[in-house]
Amino acid sequence: MAKKDKTGRFQSVKDILTDFSWDEKRYVSREFQDYGYRLAEEFNDLKHKALYMKLAKELPRSLLEEARNFVKDATNVKSRARLFMWKLGQLKKEKKKKKRKK
Repeated sequence: MAKKDKTGRFQSVKDILTDFSWDEKRYVSREFQDYGYRLAEEFNDLKHKALYMKLAKELPRSLLEEARNFVKDATNVKSRARLFMWKLGQLKKEKKKKKRKK
């Protein structure tokens, strides 16, 4: 269907493409994908958004939230993404140790 502008005239292809949001979340159909995308956005690491989506799918949300809050509270951090991954690794190790002790 052809798009019309506010005056009722047809829009040019140029106008449609300039109005199109290229950074918009595309191909997100599940909640974990949206959460992973938002994490990647928050850490300014959209290059690795698939990794965050995978983590959101496979790991408990509590671990991800705890690591996210740790990064959020940190100041003077070069790479929030690296700090997040480091903290997530630490939390997973702690969880594994607790499991072994039981």
